[in-house]
Formats: sequence, structure tokens, C-alpha cells
Amino acid sequence: MFFGKNLTIISLWRYNIAMKCYDCPRNCGVERNKVKGFCQADDKIAVAKVIENFMWEEPCISGQKGALAIFFSGCNLRCEFCQNYKISHSQVGQKYSPKEFRDFLSSFDLEKYSCVDLITPTHYSSLLIEALSGFESPIPIVWNSSGYEKQDVIEKLSSVVDVFMPDLKYFDRGLSSKLSKAENYFECASTAIKTMRKCKPDNVFCDGVLQEGVLIRHLVLPGQTEDSVKLLQFIKSEISSPFISLMCQFTPTPKSSIQRKVLPLEYKRVLAYAEKLGLVDGYFQGQDSADDGFIPQF
Repeated sequence: MFFGKNLTIISLWRYNIAMKCYDCPRNCGVERNKVKGFCQADDKIAVAKVIENFMWEEPCISGQKGALAIFFSGCNLRCEFCQNYKISHSQVGQKYSPKEFRDFLSSFDLEKYSCVDLITPTHYSSLLIEALSGFESPIPIVWNSSGYEKQDVIEKLSSVVDVFMPDLKYFDRGLSSKLSKAENYFECASTAIKTMRKCKPDNVFCDGVLQEGVLIRHLVLPGQTEDSVKLLQFIKSEISSPFISLMCQFTPTPKSSIQRKVLPLEYKRVLAYAEKLGLVDGYFQGQDSADDGFIPQF
């Protein structure tokens, strides 16, 4: 009897530990079936919006058909300039268990799209790994994230995700703390992106669509070209066969302390430095991309 009781206690103890969330560098350790962590998520996958045939991503992601874009609510960052703040700072939309999310994906004729674009998924990593394990998709599954992630989680995700498309937002700790409440952003994102490249060492294309690999995004911020330069230096020295997207689409939001767009000369300086480093494999934006019309309505 004593042995049996101990078995029961150990089983329950393991179950409770498993419910604690350590999916991202915040390491909140909360039991999300009881308490919400920094990301505001509970123990279900919250889908805020789905846009079919989404064409506003890089050409190798959108392709000719457009992506099946799935926007998740909540986020493990608090970017004050977030264009999706209506959903990233709250819990809205339909909620799914891992099995329900798998069934939800299966309800689409996936061959109608270029990829499944999972947008801001990091805080649901464990749930999505469970949902996608064994799921056979005829198109690439894209992990479209902030880059603020953990090495061990990325390693697990690599078995269910085909393409990693992380942001690389900041080099400076003060800047990431002020604008996203994440002082250790670069430390975590740089390690995560190196791990992504290790897990997906080659970029594989078919008909112009990225089937497997890593595409690193960087949004140039007004007045912060020095920070962009340092990030480009990191990419050049630490990431093999870098494939990048340099963006100038910063658009001020009511919550942002930065209330202007990127100047043409600022963006040109960053582009010129990327070219100097030989970082020419990727995408670059026109100034007309900084427009409210490109922000999805939530």
C-alpha cells in the first residue's frame, strides 16, 4: 500500500510540474490552467484572426498563392510600437486544445496556400509542438516569431516546423528593455537564431517558396541605425548563409514613444552597410511600406 501511494503522489507531482510554463525566456513558471503569465495566455491556444491567401509577407513566404496566416493572441514581449497590439496585449479569439488546433488546421485545403504562417506563436510553443507532432502538411509550416525564444524549445520545434522566420529586433539591452520590456532580448534571440540555423542549415526553395530554412527579419527603428549596424555585424559573423529581410515599415502607434517614421537616409545607411558586409541575399523594402494600410484589422 505504501508503494502504491507513493506512485500516486509522484504521478501527480510530475503532472503539476508539467503544467508550469517555461516556454520562453521569461520563465514565469506559472500553471497556466490557473494563472496567466506575462504573455497573458492560459492553457489553450488562442487564435485571434485567420487571413487566407495572405500576401503581405516576403515573396518566398507568400508565394503566388498567399499564406494561410494564423495570428495568435498574447505575446511574450511588450513592444510599445506593436502594430498588432489589439491582440498581442490581450486574450481574444477562439481557443483550442492541441487536438482541436490540429483538427482546425485539417479543416483547410492546405494545398490552396503557399504555407501555414504561424504568427507570434512563441508563448504557445509546447501546445503547438503537441498539436503539430505527426501532422503531415503538404506545405511548409512557418514559425513567424519575435526571436525572443529558448534554445531547447527551438530544438524541439525543429521537428514540427519547416521554416523559422524570426525577428532580430535589438542589440542594445537598454533599448530592448525600454521598448519591449526584455533586457536580455539580444542574448536570447541571438542564441535562438544560431540554433535555428543549426537545425535548418540550408535554405531550400521550390518554385520560389521557401520550403525549409531560416529567414531573419530586422525592422530598422527611427534614430537607431547604430543598433541595426551591430545586428548586421552579428548576422555576418555568426550566421552561416544568412538570408535576411531588412524592413523600414515602422509606423507609429498611439502607444509608441517614437512618433515618426524611418527617414530615407536612415534606411539607406543600413542598406549600404548590409551591402558592404555582403549581406545581399534577401529582401529590402520601399519607403511606401510604412503605411497604416498594411496593418491587419483586428
